[in-house]
Amino acid sequence: MKNSTLFFVILIVWTACTPSPEEEALDLLEKSIEAHGGKEGWENLKGIKFQKWTRMLDMEGNVESELDQSHEFRFSPRFEGKISWVKDSLVHSMTWDGADFRYQMGVNEILNADFLASKKKDFDAAFYTVAQPWKLLDKGGKLIYEGKKTLENGTEVESIRVDYGTDSDTWWYFFDPVTYLMVGNEVQLKDHRSLVYDLATEQGDPLLFHGKRESWRVDDSGNRLFLRAEYRYSNFELEY
Repeated sequence: MKNSTLFFVILIVWTACTPSPEEEALDLLEKSIEAHGGKEGWENLKGIKFQKWTRMLDMEGNVESELDQSHEFRFSPRFEGKISWVKDSLVHSMTWDGADFRYQMGVNEILNADFLASKKKDFDAAFYTVAQPWKLLDKGGKLIYEGKKTLENGTEVESIRVDYGTDSDTWWYFFDPVTYLMVGNEVQLKDHRSLVYDLATEQGDPLLFHGKRESWRVDDSGNRLFLRAEYRYSNFELEY
């Protein structure tokens, strides 16, 4: 009887001292943020500028499109941003002034509501991507530590799943178990699944951002099907 009581006491103490998957995820994320330059360095930012080059490919490896975009986001006194590029000799730009979203093509402003809603999602996704890993601290997503795993290319990582709720996309973020740098992410969308590798980083003193990335279309088991996109981030300018 005494041994049984002692066992349950030890079990209760051990359970109380064992961090939950949510606590482990937060601990890993905080280590990654520190590795990328720290939380304070991001929170004190007033603005950020950078270049982003994107190349999209089809299943056969043929180039569908290439874009070289200028990105600018401001955080104070409110969040604003602008993404601009040249395509077919026309300057395209999409801007958010904190209240309204606008899309300009040359001298013409596009007013179609469905088109603007789609482009606003692209704008938000662009910021969400460059703001990793800091953005994962925002409320709205449930962080769950899923332990160590090996990616399709043989890289061993520590994994966090981010659950944004019913009917939302499911995201996984992968971190180097030694340096804690972000080395990739995976996302399950409604119609496909993608796996993105971070192949290089880019310094934006004092912070470390994405540099070179590859996005692969994968099956439900994470096996690569074909290279869907290539990305290059460069020329970071940070304003404090």
